[in-house]
Amino acid sequence: MIQDDASLFHNSLLALFLIAPPTFLSLTFLQAPYGKHHRPGWGPNLPPPLAWLLMESPTLWLTLLLFPHGLHSHNPKAQTLITPFLLHYFNRTIIYPLRLLFTPSKRTASGFPLSVALMAFVFNLLNSYLQARSISHYHAHYTSSGFFWFRFFIGLLVFLCGTGINVWADRVLLRLKSEGKGYVVPRGGLFDLVACPNYFGEIVEWLGWAVMTWSWAGLGFFLYTFANLGPRSRANRRWYLEKFGEDYPKQRKGVIPYLY
Repeated sequence: MIQDDASLFHNSLLALFLIAPPTFLSLTFLQAPYGKHHRPGWGPNLPPPLAWLLMESPTLWLTLLLFPHGLHSHNPKAQTLITPFLLHYFNRTIIYPLRLLFTPSKRTASGFPLSVALMAFVFNLLNSYLQARSISHYHAHYTSSGFFWFRFFIGLLVFLCGTGINVWADRVLLRLKSEGKGYVVPRGGLFDLVACPNYFGEIVEWLGWAVMTWSWAGLGFFLYTFANLGPRSRANRRWYLEKFGEDYPKQRKGVIPYLY
């Protein structure tokens, strides 16, 4: 059984790295069909709050289910490491859908394709398994206390910066949505530099997570996050340019200020 789990873990880890390049390439040429890019042809739709709740839910229930069975599950360092992951996904799975639910806007409302939600659900099953097992069972850096805490606090600082950016940008977008004017050009703060500061914040978060965990699973998640959100941010930038023309600042990048 132990050998079977080790094989499953390593094969899942390999899969995480292998799916990043095709994800990046496919999203470079094909926009994910939800939000401002919503279009027919992707099957039935779910209300966006329900879709976010369902597709992100494995990050909570599967992580909490697997973590106690790890060799290091009672180690305070392992418990400390998993906490930022759970807090991020408590916001994404519970708080964010509730905010969507109570921020109605008929002008920009659109369904969320069930097919896309199912793909995200499967990815979150994979990733939650990897992060939970990596930290609770396969992590090999709990013995060197000094280096562990140095990495943790550096990574945590980066993670919290990303969290702040991500939450702030979500609030700005939801506020604009609540005004009922349809899509408008967001302005102020990082919106003056990139089209998607919410995506930028999430990429920064998982960079911090990779540093905190100092693991292949953490690095793989960071690389996949960029592969997923980088092309989508550039697609959003093109959408804004096509819709608003001269009213949209052309110097704004997609997701990385001044670079990408």
